[in-house]
Amino acid sequence: MGRVIAVANQKGGVGKTTTAINLASSFAAAEVNTLLIDCDPQSNATSGLGLAKDPERINTYDLLMGAAAAEDALQPTELEQLWIIPGHKNLIGANLELIEVERREFRLRDALAPLYERFQFIVLDCPPALDLLTLNALVAADTVLIPMQAEYFALEGISELLDTVERIRASFNPELALEGVVLTMFDERTSLAKQVTAELKKYFADKLCATTIPRNIRLAEAPSHGKPALVYDVKSRGAESYIRLAKEIITHYMAAGTPAEVATEVAADEVVEAAGDTPAEAVPASPVNGDASGEQTASAVEEVGAEEAAVAEMDKSA
Repeated sequence: MGRVIAVANQKGGVGKTTTAINLASSFAAAEVNTLLIDCDPQSNATSGLGLAKDPERINTYDLLMGAAAAEDALQPTELEQLWIIPGHKNLIGANLELIEVERREFRLRDALAPLYERFQFIVLDCPPALDLLTLNALVAADTVLIPMQAEYFALEGISELLDTVERIRASFNPELALEGVVLTMFDERTSLAKQVTAELKKYFADKLCATTIPRNIRLAEAPSHGKPALVYDVKSRGAESYIRLAKEIITHYMAAGTPAEVATEVAADEVVEAAGDTPAEAVPASPVNGDASGEQTASAVEEVGAEEAAVAEMDKSA
């Protein structure tokens, strides 16, 4: 059965959609069947993967309203093993339309049930609000991944989300767990970032992801081209960071003894390889359809890792 990860934070501008797109893409690049579901009326995850607006296309709103089956909503992407269920602006009205609907909190979970065996990872991109859309995503999810910036205001907002998670666990989804907190737009050179990281480490312990996502121009540019970072510019630090985050999550499941198919174990090894931890020649020939082959992806990321190591050595010397 696939793992459903909701990427959620009621605070806007923290990198939820960027995280959802690039985490799902990194799973897919490791040859793991992955589904990204756009639950946000802004539909940025949809456009970020190159899908043009199409009012006639089946979307997440149709699933919530029971007007279409999830299987019919699947759209292919540039990555061979990544599919998306697109969002739509009509999701704005879903918050009102679902109020009187029976089992309103379970609409998304019920709609996705037929897909759980087909995909090993299902990533839900939530809107920046604690509304019925986010509630449906959290009820459908196995875990919640919280992207946040290393700022003190972010610490205040995260307590509200954690309170919501506890309420959902008590009332609707007792199996819901915290996947982790991942720091985005991170600048390790600032004292503030180090202080906030230390506070988060005290509170979340091992639930604070070891991987951080840096501020990165190429990462910010990629959505305007309708591509995930690892297709747009695999040499970028942003692309490498999300590959490492995918590796961390897969490794976490394997270490916890979570039941997984052999393909997931292979995927974990391939993510390690793509991150530059093993020789490039061991990487599959072409996990990505598009601008970079598997061999180019691995060698490019190795170059980035070598450059970063050199910079770190220079910093120590200084």
